[in-house]
Amino acid sequence: MPGWLADVPAGQPYPPVFATVSGAHLYGFPSADSDVDLRGVHLLPVERVVGLREPEETVSRSWRREGVEVDLVTHDLAKFCRLLLRRNGYVLEQLLSPLVVATSAVHEELIALAPGCLTRHHAHHYLGFSRTQWRLFQRTGELKPLLYTFRVLLTGTHLMRTGEVVADLTALLPYGPPYLEELIEAKRAAEHGALPADAPDRVRLARDVAALTATLEQAMADSRLPESSGAFDAVEDLVVRTRLGR
Repeated sequence: MPGWLADVPAGQPYPPVFATVSGAHLYGFPSADSDVDLRGVHLLPVERVVGLREPEETVSRSWRREGVEVDLVTHDLAKFCRLLLRRNGYVLEQLLSPLVVATSAVHEELIALAPGCLTRHHAHHYLGFSRTQWRLFQRTGELKPLLYTFRVLLTGTHLMRTGEVVADLTALLPYGPPYLEELIEAKRAAEHGALPADAPDRVRLARDVAALTATLEQAMADSRLPESSGAFDAVEDLVVRTRLGR
């Protein structure tokens, strides 16, 4: 990834709390032509929150620099924390991404609070996302949504079993079908490439996706994760303290 990414958060309209890399780079299968997905949190000033105008809770921007397409999305701290307290796997993965572009003391506090936000119902996020990506693969035949399908099923299962968020598919290869590594190598050649000719047929792919879906559903049923988050008060306290500059 380009070194100038570290300069991006400081150039945004609101102070950054953190920015991390998500998307294919986080998932372990970036292509030569992959864009860079930056995700994170900004902090709105008090006057923008208590005034009459709608606060700019989400800031989105896309551009190209030195041939690299960058997609940046940040949420205000309060909105991000509301999402964090729901069964939202996206924000968990963004918060805990090891690909850190910008950080802060508040980021570190959020990371420390993340385990208390986990529930068994986060599995529903991964089950829903896998269904969406599988339908997309069936319609387009592209390799990318197929890998996304396997990635979210394996990430969700690992989360249910261990309470640990692992978004990198290459770290989860031992738990998936044996051909995943070859599919990852094929994906690295092109962002929107088709399924390779020597890949398993669709009957086998469908069987393996169904089996991993059943595994995730069973992992959810067996999980020791709680039914609901117990971190609301601590997360709210962090938002208030940060907003008031305490």
